[in-house]
Amino acid sequence: MPLTFTKLHGCGNDYLFVDCTRGSKLPGSIEIPAITRYVSNRHTGVGSDGVILICPDRIVDFRMEMYNADGSRGQMCGNGIRSMAKYCYDHGLTASNTIRIATDCGVKKLDLEVSGGKVRRVRVEMGKAILDGRAIPVDADGQVIDHPFEAAGRDWRITCVSMGNPHCVTFDVDPAAIDDIERIGPQFEKHPFFPERVNTEFIRVDSRKELTMRVWERGSGETFACGTGACAALVAAVLTDRADRRATVHLRGGDLEIEYHEDGNVVMTGPAVEVFTATIEIPGHLV
Repeated sequence: MPLTFTKLHGCGNDYLFVDCTRGSKLPGSIEIPAITRYVSNRHTGVGSDGVILICPDRIVDFRMEMYNADGSRGQMCGNGIRSMAKYCYDHGLTASNTIRIATDCGVKKLDLEVSGGKVRRVRVEMGKAILDGRAIPVDADGQVIDHPFEAAGRDWRITCVSMGNPHCVTFDVDPAAIDDIERIGPQFEKHPFFPERVNTEFIRVDSRKELTMRVWERGSGETFACGTGACAALVAAVLTDRADRRATVHLRGGDLEIEYHEDGNVVMTGPAVEVFTATIEIPGHLV
């Protein structure tokens, strides 16, 4: 089965986008995880952090259906939704500079910065940060702020936040000094404290307006960026009095501007880049 896709990335967090608004579609939900694993493989497939389906919606402009590189369903991706907005505008699916996209964690409003007829940056209203432990979810009641935690053979202090997906933020190690994230990351992700697994952000505070971050994403491993993770990082930094409510987060793939408002809402602004469009043949046994 031929599959046509467009690869885009936000700060190096790359996804393969399938336009389902014009009749293109993937097979049923049973096969999509297997197809995602196949095309996302960086050695035998195209290579990506996952697959995102651009779907029509009866209420808002579009609907985002996201799958991580391991085939698991993702509720939300900040870099992915910015890239999706760019695709929709640049490929003529919308002529509006403001669009709304439905996700598994609610509708997000996006404002598009257009130059030369192409989207360069996107501002996303990410919604309110969720701080209640059971709602994140983690195995604890109430807020989990600077909480003692044991993983990967050492003690940590963690702050947990949901931005539609669960995040665990720690300031206990300089991200530039981590030489074994492939060992540490999975021990956070699959720790029983996190019933739905977790994304983990390792943060260095450079100033009250600048943070440096590395991220281990559930279902994808280390990625060059994570938009919801950058949002969670600033929320955690504010809650622990390490940063102001507006800061730049430096990721391996680029910078994101994050605002954490007094009412609990978080806003993210960052770039989106199209890489290429191609068609790949999906092996018959996967469909």
